[in-house]
Amino acid sequence: MRRSGAYTGLIMTHSARLTLLIAAFTGMLAVILGAFGAHALRDLLEPRMLAAWQTAVEYQFWHVAALLAVGCLQQSTSCRWLRASALAFMLGMLLFCGSLYAMALSGIGQLGTITPFGGVALIFAWLFLFISLYAGRSTSA
Repeated sequence: MRRSGAYTGLIMTHSARLTLLIAAFTGMLAVILGAFGAHALRDLLEPRMLAAWQTAVEYQFWHVAALLAVGCLQQSTSCRWLRASALAFMLGMLLFCGSLYAMALSGIGQLGTITPFGGVALIFAWLFLFISLYAGRSTSA
């Protein structure tokens, strides 16, 4: 029996829920990492490494927004291209942003060789999103 006024949560598809949970978590991390970079690392990192950190934060924010959009779209359709897009956004953020964070903290420039693989994953994520939208059905309304 449902109690009056009790919040039972949103009803979502499994794919949408997982995508949106990961987007929310990585969005929170972007805020934390951005603040950490601006306050704690500002005087510790050399300018080139601080710029790499800031690039990672910026790219993470943009792609969190994209992942939120994909999660919302997953609510209304079950499309393999949307699932592929979500996975590619996640992988891309991990590789692109993660390698820049690791490089900035460690000073090991060779970690930057991982970054382009993340960039390619992000490009594919956008391509998969495009395909899912292009292949989708439109209504006359």
